[in-house]
Amino acid sequence: QVQLVESGGGLAQAGGSLSLSCVLSGTIFSTNSMGWYRQPSGKQRELVASISSGGLTNYADSVKCRFSISRDNAKKTVYLQMNGLTPEDTAVYYCNVNARPSFGVPSRDYWGQGTQVTVSS
Repeated sequence: QVQLVESGGGLAQAGGSLSLSCVLSGTIFSTNSMGWYRQPSGKQRELVASISSGGLTNYADSVKCRFSISRDNAKKTVYLQMNGLTPEDTAVYYCNVNARPSFGVPSRDYWGQGTQVTVSS
């Protein structure tokens, strides 16, 4: 069974930094994109950053130049380094991986359970 296990997050002051990591456990055939989404309280889930299997990155405008996404394919792990945090970054952060579970089976999205990030002013 494939699972995404997130770690990191917590409480930070404005201007501070936090890091998130997400490990994919279980057997899969191949991994496509990996990324992070967030959902502020009462709002819709939104893309924060993603990284392709080839290392191409994409960021939401609101986090460009502050957040950095990376991945370690051997460890099946995706990371999110968050610097210059603001109260507007407060949200539940979800790990997302698009992967093919086995040969001949269509790719699908997998989601982590979410981790709370709270930034105080």
